[in-house]
Amino acid sequence: MKKPNRRALKDAGWQVGTVKDFLDLSEAENAWGELRLALSTSLREKRAQQRITQKDFAELLGSSQSRIAKMESGDPSVSLDLLIWSHLALGTTKGELAKTIARPPKRAALKK
Repeated sequence: MKKPNRRALKDAGWQVGTVKDFLDLSEAENAWGELRLALSTSLREKRAQQRITQKDFAELLGSSQSRIAKMESGDPSVSLDLLIWSHLALGTTKGELAKTIARPPKRAALKK
C-alpha cells in the first residue's frame, strides 16, 4: 500500500496490517491461505492468458463453469489437489507452480 494511503487510513482511525494479524492466524494457517490465494489467482491469470473461457476450461476438466469460478475465487470447497491439477491441465510447469507458490502476498487487511 502506498504511504499516503496508509497514512490517510491511520488518520481516519483504521489499523493497517496483515490478514494474519486481522484474523489472528497461526503461521501454518496463514501459509495455507496464501498458498490457496496464489494458486487461485494464477489459475485465473493463466486461463485468461490462453484466452480460454471458464466454460471451455470446465469442459476440458470435465467440470462445470461454476466450479471453475469457485476455483478462481479461492473458494474453500476447492481442494489444493484440484487447483494444482487444473494448472497442469493448462500446461503450467512444475517450475511455474513453484514460482507461484513462492510469490509474496499482495493484500493487506484493515480494521478500525
